[in-house]
Amino acid sequence: MKFPKIQSLKSIASIINSKYIGEADLPIYGTNEIHRVQKGEIVFVDHPKYYDKALQSNATVILINKEVECPEGKALLISEDPFRDFNKINSYFKKFEIYNQMISNDLEIGRDTIIQPNVFIGKEVKIGKNCIIFPNVTIHDYTEIGDNVIIQSGTVIGGDAFYYKNRGNYYDRLKSFGNVKIENDVEIGSNCCIDRGVTSSTIIGEGSKLDNLIQIGHDTIIGKKCLIASQVGIAGCCIIEDEVTIWGQAGFASSLTIGSKAVILAQSGVSKSLEGGKTYFGYPADEAKKMLKELAKLKRLTK
Repeated sequence: MKFPKIQSLKSIASIINSKYIGEADLPIYGTNEIHRVQKGEIVFVDHPKYYDKALQSNATVILINKEVECPEGKALLISEDPFRDFNKINSYFKKFEIYNQMISNDLEIGRDTIIQPNVFIGKEVKIGKNCIIFPNVTIHDYTEIGDNVIIQSGTVIGGDAFYYKNRGNYYDRLKSFGNVKIENDVEIGSNCCIDRGVTSSTIIGEGSKLDNLIQIGHDTIIGKKCLIASQVGIAGCCIIEDEVTIWGQAGFASSLTIGSKAVILAQSGVSKSLEGGKTYFGYPADEAKKMLKELAKLKRLTK
């Protein structure tokens, strides 16, 4: 998430009442998660297992719950609860708003785009030319939609991420401040849910086609010309490379990479990253020929 204007390390520390290690006037441009963080941004870490990953990441500032040695050129924000304070920083710059109209006045819309009745569109949304948005679609704040895009009825673009921390007696939500980017020539079926990024973007690549009843988790990137059939569920932070085909009811764990031109057959459960150019099946998903041979052997054993 980019800040409206550049902040200093000292000014961010004052928002969360935190001790800091580093230059007080160090410029900070925004916040991000570990898999997307860039130079000039803040990342948070609250478990020793991930300290090194955060400290060696592209982040300029690490929001951390222990005072450790600070890498050269970086800074630390010391917090008792980095998860809470990450939410606090983001909420300071992007506040929840109550709407009293269906379509925000600041919508940017291209030529020949059609928006059917009962569509909700939040603030700072951009929609390209020659698109069709069917009835009862919800498009949340900051969504970017390219040209020649079709979104069928009942779909929700930009809902909050499914991201929680277990506090023992309750689950604490990591608030979502990112967006969704839908590139040119994408078609999205009815009753799909595409969650926004936590601090970055969930992306649907150019020319991809999504059937009905599909769930795309936060910060996932779908490549170009992908074909995804009904009832597929893809968890957050996945990378689905170009021209991947996914058939019905396949499910994906988080933070996976699926190589280009892979084919995932129906009802497969994908629990690890898969190479491109191959066909996969089963749970856990493996090369289809191998899995089908195993099924045939099992069938013979039961006779």
